[in-house]
Amino acid sequence: MKDFKRLLIWQKAMSITDMVFDLYEDLPWQKAAELKGQSTRAAISIASNIAEGNSRRSEKDKHRFMEIALGSAFELETQSHVLMRREWAPKEKVDALLEAIDEEQKMLMAFMTKLVP
Repeated sequence: MKDFKRLLIWQKAMSITDMVFDLYEDLPWQKAAELKGQSTRAAISIASNIAEGNSRRSEKDKHRFMEIALGSAFELETQSHVLMRREWAPKEKVDALLEAIDEEQKMLMAFMTKLVP
């Protein structure tokens, strides 16, 4: 499938990206400026690697890009836990983001099992 926009894992990644931008929009920049940059890059990386991987012809190449997307999801999860530990963001917003990230990780792992490593 070349139309990556139809993939549920890409759609979920885009929703996560929106959640990250919305979350950081409300935070004082002095507290979370560096974390904001890392988090937004990680979120964008999830969707971007899914899209790029989908353009690849071989299953092995697709699998590699999904691995990178999964790594970015775990990176974003860690950064979200930092927000929680520092109490820089409302707990309910971070919890919702963490739940969405967890779902995305599971979806990516399931997708990867269908590809030849």
